[in-house]
Amino acid sequence: MAEGIEVSKPLFIGVDVGSGSSRAALVDSRGKILHVSECELMIWEKNGGTFCEQSSENIWSAVAKVVNGVLIESNYSPDDVIGIGFDATCSLVALGDNFQPLSVSESDDDTRNVIMWMDHRATAQAQRITAKSHPVLRNTGGSMSPEMQPPKLLWLKENLPENWARFRHFFDLPDFLTWKATGSVSRSLCSLACKWTLQANEENVNGYWDYRFWEEIGLADLTEENFNKIGNDIRMPGASISGGLSDASADDLGLKPGTAVGVSLIDAHAGGIGLLGADIKSFLRESEDDDPDSIRNRLALICGTSSCLMVVSAEATYYDGIWGPYYSAMVPNMWLNESGQSAAGKLIDHVVKTHPSYPELQRIANENDENIYSFLNKYIVDLGERRGLAFPEMLAKDLHVYPDFHGNRSPLADPGLKGMICGLRLSVTLDDLACLYVATVMSLAFQVRHIVSTLETARNIKTIFACGGLSKNPFYVEVHATVNKRKIFLPKEPESVLVGASILGACAAGAFDSIETAMAAMCAVGQVVEPQSRKIDFYERKFEVFMKMLNDQQFYDNVMTGKKTDI
Repeated sequence: MAEGIEVSKPLFIGVDVGSGSSRAALVDSRGKILHVSECELMIWEKNGGTFCEQSSENIWSAVAKVVNGVLIESNYSPDDVIGIGFDATCSLVALGDNFQPLSVSESDDDTRNVIMWMDHRATAQAQRITAKSHPVLRNTGGSMSPEMQPPKLLWLKENLPENWARFRHFFDLPDFLTWKATGSVSRSLCSLACKWTLQANEENVNGYWDYRFWEEIGLADLTEENFNKIGNDIRMPGASISGGLSDASADDLGLKPGTAVGVSLIDAHAGGIGLLGADIKSFLRESEDDDPDSIRNRLALICGTSSCLMVVSAEATYYDGIWGPYYSAMVPNMWLNESGQSAAGKLIDHVVKTHPSYPELQRIANENDENIYSFLNKYIVDLGERRGLAFPEMLAKDLHVYPDFHGNRSPLADPGLKGMICGLRLSVTLDDLACLYVATVMSLAFQVRHIVSTLETARNIKTIFACGGLSKNPFYVEVHATVNKRKIFLPKEPESVLVGASILGACAAGAFDSIETAMAAMCAVGQVVEPQSRKIDFYERKFEVFMKMLNDQQFYDNVMTGKKTDI
């Protein structure tokens, strides 16, 4: 137990299962994170990331390790914890008889029973589902993404028919975690609405399945027994799951049996509720006003391996290429629209770590006992000064990146789009790596601007709230603030996703009467990053190039596929 830290009991645990690690945080009733424990996860990748698989047993083992660890390392007792909440990536978990793992892999290894969210093996199936133009696609921006579950399920049926006959349960990973914790096969409205096409609205708050959709796409067998395999007990995020932690899971996690467990959220959505409820009045100038309904004018940017951009409103808003609207999928009784980038931090890592000068960067950063990106951020400032530039971003004046190396999630919903780099030379020095890093970060910010401009056709976005691994990179945040000409608010507790997960446990335990009340009590802003006006003219010209690169790629595709062009 940390000395001299004021702690507001009761305490809650938030568990976040991301792409590469499982984390648990011990959080007090004011949203203060007292301790965090982390454990890496196994990932199997093939075909350049087209196939990405994990193990549900490895995931649960990691969850058990971090939950035990967060208590032991902080010297708190299980008696201090009254609720636990789970969030996770929207990966697909497959189980057979007696809830045993069953392979989703061409390797036929039952250990590999999770298709990760970023797996794009089902692109062809997603395109065929999109071509059906079924009305449920109105809630997915008019198309079906290969990152959603219906195309992945269809891929399993078509490519692993023997295992398909043996599958008994399919869970979104957040729901798998609550099942492991409690034994309840209930599902979260968040997961099923956002990734499985469950329909919900003011009249049907717990949602309903559209039988005809599943029949039309070739998955009528999933409608049997009232959709038993994919879920028919649907609950609101943060609701208490009856009975709480089972005896077996309490033993696994080092907690008391019966500890309250909240219905889960997708990881990005947990970040949303861990961000958007914060009071920002103290960060505003006298001339600025914080609208009482400001949550509707806020955008949550959860930026890590991928990025997710989320907005909520009282009314349903439909966009082409933007997911949603989903009713009560994040904030109760509000409609959620969700967009994002399939590769954000993953793209930066790819560009930096595949560059010939990466070993040199890694060596020098290690010698200086620095993270490679902390070192790069200092290096680009120094390089810009050596070249007599007004600011580091000008290193990318003649170097341009288009970032869809893993397809476009939003606002075009085109998984076939590719990455582009314009301005390369016969040089691969550390200086060249640094310039490419600058251009890549800027490209991600330009794409966020492209998404925001689409969202703003039907709403007014005044501020951006950011969390996730990339939000800890000052250069990334500063570029995004200036490109988007908006303040970016960073949370007092940088791990907003874990705060969001703990809010689920707090609500399940009855510590707050609603998600909204818990958000107001447990969310806080720690820093605001302002756009830098002196850079805007440069950024405007770079954004014009960004949009031209997109148009050019679409033109090239039309030429090579024999479609009519306007040459």
